[in-house]
Amino acid sequence: MRAAIGRSDGRLRAFSMAAPQDGFVGTSLPALALLDLDEAAPVLDELERRRGVLFVHPMLAEPPAGAPEWWSAVVGYTCQMQAAYAAWLAHGAARWRELRVLFAILAGGAPIQLERMRSRGFDVRDALLPTVYLDTASYGRRAFELCLATYGGGPLVYGSDGPVIDPAPTIDAVRGFGQAVWDAVCSDNPTELLS
Repeated sequence: MRAAIGRSDGRLRAFSMAAPQDGFVGTSLPALALLDLDEAAPVLDELERRRGVLFVHPMLAEPPAGAPEWWSAVVGYTCQMQAAYAAWLAHGAARWRELRVLFAILAGGAPIQLERMRSRGFDVRDALLPTVYLDTASYGRRAFELCLATYGGGPLVYGSDGPVIDPAPTIDAVRGFGQAVWDAVCSDNPTELLS
């Protein structure tokens, strides 16, 4: 991994697994790790000190007996990401104010959850943080419309589940919003996140 990064002339950036390491832009933690922020604190403290990026990604999710094949990716993963995102908004963001965080798969559908959170007393302005980003993996036009209406283009970063699933529908959806959105999601925001 380090050799490939070194040969890329800065074009490739990678995340270390579980702990910050030299030569990596940040660290990837499983979504469920954010449910115990005290236990994750050493990693998060070090990432913030290094000015690294935390990439939050779902881990394997066992489907219930008899569930369809898509269950884990659609239900299990999104539930993990919603819980991680809510934990971050409730406690993590105030504790690690400078730490940039990238949530995979739109944090499990974060924009739709904000309305429900508001109905339960959450101030939605607390979710509009310049340090929180959402990756677009496997989503399309309807999800992006909601994201753009909720957050503007600022926190969206192109991501894909390729080669597991075809990334073309997500790419086409981003392109469908025009050059400004394409530039923000595929160039400007990733550059800002990883700088």
